[in-house]
Amino acid sequence: MVTFSRRQWIPVIVGALGYFVDIYDLVLFSIVRIESLRSLGILESDLMNVGVTLLNSQMFGMLIGGILWGILGDKRGRLSVLFGSILLYSTANIANAYVETVSAYAFWRFVAGFGLAGELGAAITLVSETLPKETRGYGTAIVAGIGVTGAIAAGLTADFLPWRSAYLVGGAMGLALLILRIGVLESGMFLSQKLQKARRGDLLMLLNKPKRFIRFVACVGIGIPIWFVVGILMTFAPEFSQALHIQGPVTAGYAILFCYAGLSVGDFASGFLSQIFGTRRRVVLSALLMLLALVFTLLLSRGLSNQAFYALCFALGLSTGYWAIFVTVAAEHFGTNLRATVATSVPNLVRGSVVILTSSFRGLVEPLGILGSAMLVGTVSILLALISLAYLEETFGRDLDYLEV
Repeated sequence: MVTFSRRQWIPVIVGALGYFVDIYDLVLFSIVRIESLRSLGILESDLMNVGVTLLNSQMFGMLIGGILWGILGDKRGRLSVLFGSILLYSTANIANAYVETVSAYAFWRFVAGFGLAGELGAAITLVSETLPKETRGYGTAIVAGIGVTGAIAAGLTADFLPWRSAYLVGGAMGLALLILRIGVLESGMFLSQKLQKARRGDLLMLLNKPKRFIRFVACVGIGIPIWFVVGILMTFAPEFSQALHIQGPVTAGYAILFCYAGLSVGDFASGFLSQIFGTRRRVVLSALLMLLALVFTLLLSRGLSNQAFYALCFALGLSTGYWAIFVTVAAEHFGTNLRATVATSVPNLVRGSVVILTSSFRGLVEPLGILGSAMLVGTVSILLALISLAYLEETFGRDLDYLEV
């Protein structure tokens, strides 16, 4: 039986709740995309293209924020990121409730994305450095497994409330979470290494040694397929359902809800399996192979019922449930003076890759069709992940109390 002390449980619980709000706000745009854009007067024929533009604004904000929050986490501490990021994205999501133009919508999605970028990496770094090396996989699995259910909450909230109210709920939850953060203590490893004259949060250190740079790029590579599923297959589920002649209505909200329900189960399962079998790499490999098979299954299916389509969304979420391990692996591959920079920037570079994925997908729709475009982009992203995994070492049980030099 896994047991944590009170000091160890607090960052796990607060990290899980913070990630819950993070995911709620992160996927809310994808869920309310059509409703919100229609209310702003966007034509039906432009819903997909404008949606891609706004999604890219959010993800570009996450790309920039992931780097800057990570550097701040290594220079100023993990807690500074946890407080600052949630304050920023909560404020931005409240502002999203009052937008009247697409340009204002894009600006506040960018600001929200910038704020959201700091949450997960700081939480995983803090949990990884607080828990014993033998059990930290359980802690990160709990953070991710509970956190991703925020997408389910977003789907249900958007189903019962107008889109503007759904944004207000997300902002209010974030501000309320700030109170819980008061009792969280800073990482002991961070406080200890602050006394040493080591370079902290220095991006050049990720570039000045080829092996370290390849390690960093490989950590990013293994996570890209996750956001192919969320950013393309789930976000544009209504368009895919039409191309596949799905019987019955399909909404992005329910597609994301079922996908993240599967992702939550997958996060718990992958985290606990990695602890039971003592391996991160083999669990990720199994998930990627399962994902490849499911992408082809979805895109080659025709005439399914909407229930069967949603079941495939759940299965796709289950196969992308290695998200917890993916971020944990990134944290475990680098020393304390670069850990927050890496653990924060890597998942946000993955999220930011949606800009490349959606742009490639949109550019290939005309020559290949929506299904052919998705199949090509998805296959390439999964193959890149498999190649990246081959460059990474097994990190299960690794001692994290060391510095990069």
